[in-house]
Amino acid sequence: MNVAIEIPDDIGQLLAAQEGGVSRAVLEAVAIEAYRSGAITPGQVQQMLELRSRWQTESFLRRADAYHDYTMDDLERDIAAIRDASRR
Repeated sequence: MNVAIEIPDDIGQLLAAQEGGVSRAVLEAVAIEAYRSGAITPGQVQQMLELRSRWQTESFLRRADAYHDYTMDDLERDIAAIRDASRR
């Protein structure tokens, strides 16, 4: 899907100087905010940005300080799932 947006020229020039240019900067910003809001998954971030691996995706999200809240309940649930899977 193609989306057109208006950006002031001076800001567009700043973004154009970044690696990947304006289109990449905007695409990354959309991916980060969509991930932060819970609208998309890390796998969808990877697909959207055409990243090569899960590790590259995790690194990108870490650099963007894009984290989901991970509660103690989440940790306990994950530990229980791992223990359950290891008993099989």
